[in-house]
Amino acid sequence: MFPRIKQFADVTDRFKQQIPYLPRAMQLVQHAAGRQAIVWMLLLLVQGLLPVATVYLTRSLVDSIAAMVGAGGGWRNMATLLPAGAAMALVLIAGEVFQSIGAWVRTAQAERVQDHVHELIHEQAMRLDLSFYDDPGYYDQLHRARVDALSRPSALIENAGALVQSLITLAAMGGVLLTFGIWIPLLLFFSTLPALWVVLSHTIRFHRWRIQNTTAIRKTSYYDLMLTQHQSAAEMRLFGLGDYFRSLFRELRARLRREKMNLVRSEAAAHATASLIGLASMGGALAWMGLQVLNGAIGLGGLALFYQAFYQGQRMMRSLLGSAGEIYRNIMFLENLFEFLDLKPRIGLPEKLVPYPGLKKVLEFQNVTFCYPDTSYPALEGFNLRIPSGQITALVGENGAGKTTLIKLICRFYDPEKGCLLIDGADIRNLPIDELRQQITVLFQEPVRYHDTVFNNIAFGDIANRPDRGRIEAAARAAGADAPIGRLPATYEAILGKWFGGAELSGGEWQRLALARAFLRNAGLIILDEPTSAMDSWAEADWLLRFRRLVAGRTALIITHRFTTALQADIIHVMDKGRIIESGSHEELLAARGHYESSWARQMRQDRV
Repeated sequence: MFPRIKQFADVTDRFKQQIPYLPRAMQLVQHAAGRQAIVWMLLLLVQGLLPVATVYLTRSLVDSIAAMVGAGGGWRNMATLLPAGAAMALVLIAGEVFQSIGAWVRTAQAERVQDHVHELIHEQAMRLDLSFYDDPGYYDQLHRARVDALSRPSALIENAGALVQSLITLAAMGGVLLTFGIWIPLLLFFSTLPALWVVLSHTIRFHRWRIQNTTAIRKTSYYDLMLTQHQSAAEMRLFGLGDYFRSLFRELRARLRREKMNLVRSEAAAHATASLIGLASMGGALAWMGLQVLNGAIGLGGLALFYQAFYQGQRMMRSLLGSAGEIYRNIMFLENLFEFLDLKPRIGLPEKLVPYPGLKKVLEFQNVTFCYPDTSYPALEGFNLRIPSGQITALVGENGAGKTTLIKLICRFYDPEKGCLLIDGADIRNLPIDELRQQITVLFQEPVRYHDTVFNNIAFGDIANRPDRGRIEAAARAAGADAPIGRLPATYEAILGKWFGGAELSGGEWQRLALARAFLRNAGLIILDEPTSAMDSWAEADWLLRFRRLVAGRTALIITHRFTTALQADIIHVMDKGRIIESGSHEELLAARGHYESSWARQMRQDRV
């Protein structure tokens, strides 16, 4: 007894929590498809009243048929059937027409709403900081918003429409049944309460199961990608990993399928019990009506009217409960969507912004300490560095020394826990983020390979300014990408990548395109993270000969582990464990016989071998 009371209280509490999301969902639909929503509501009103007209016309037809049979039949007596028959035909035709129109309107509305939700999710994903991508909980939220909740606003409106239509029809049928006695509508109502309980309780159970298994569902998607995507295809075959990932996928899917089927089995049994209660109620009501017919209190037309009204009433009640359950289910999943849309960026803006000063003197790290989210050790601690304007600065060091972290802080993907970054004395936290980033161009260590045209792969570096063909070709020449582009049949209009049937490039050629993309933007600060890592020694030598000319007059920061690249810098800083341990020119660092000199000697021996 007590568990049932607790479960009922749980259902009630959850329902109260979800209610605020309903008007918000309605506003979302109104914004995306206002006109279709109005037409749809009018159609619902008409479709809700048509079943009532059918019930009354059924009584007229039955009474007319009984009168005709009593009069001995004949064509002349059949004429009395024509008005009711014609009216019934018109109602049936109108029902089919309005149903078809309604389907078209619902589809148009659903498509607009889904596109609008996509826009909201994409806008929010781009608005949030890079730190969210370090949090596995964020991926769960994003998955629930993109997969579980994407179609929920449209489904919610469709279910709400079905609910309204059922309520209209049910109210009218209740009025019809009241003519036979007040206990008939009450019996109809109470006979469907068990079904309502089944709908609400199982909706909560399914939602909880879905939330608890979001990570498991994402894992199945990951295993599926590992077995099917191009990036992992070679290692899957070389190391014989196919069976391993297939078994992971199969075992996890088996568990999810088993748990879901248990939920469905339990729900089906409860639904069957609730349906039997409804049928027993209908059987009792029909038995009572049969006695009334035998006693002569009601005619055959009245019996047909009662049967149609009670049957339609029960059907509408089941439809109403089903719609209410789906509305509840959709609202619960919409909670996931709105929770995602309500996430706030962690990098905030100051109350008063200052204009970007321009990098005319120095970019400076002052006592910067920074930890990545959910890590216990700092990537940088008490870090200090001066990057003078108009010069080339190189950072060298082993992997994990904190070099790439500097890029993320300069671009303000993260803010430091302590200390500050200054551009000509202005703290970058007081600068407009978009304006700051427009003055920076970066070649990332793992640049994106856009499955698009060669032209766009370069143009994305300065897409806001709509670069013309001349600028694109100049950037390609500067990066040494013009030669591989020239070998493609369609040159700059060639599609790259295998997703859409394009050409595939080597790793070094993709890197040259990324370099061209970085050079295209006329930014004051150029940051290159391992700019020659995918180039062979000949290509690297060719590019380095032109590098100083390419960055003339601008500030450049090169992050590299290749000393031949660092040689191009005016000043070289050696990083280790989040700190600068040596600084100077190449010659000065060799003369100091420290960490740089020993690493240089080791790399030169490896190159000779």
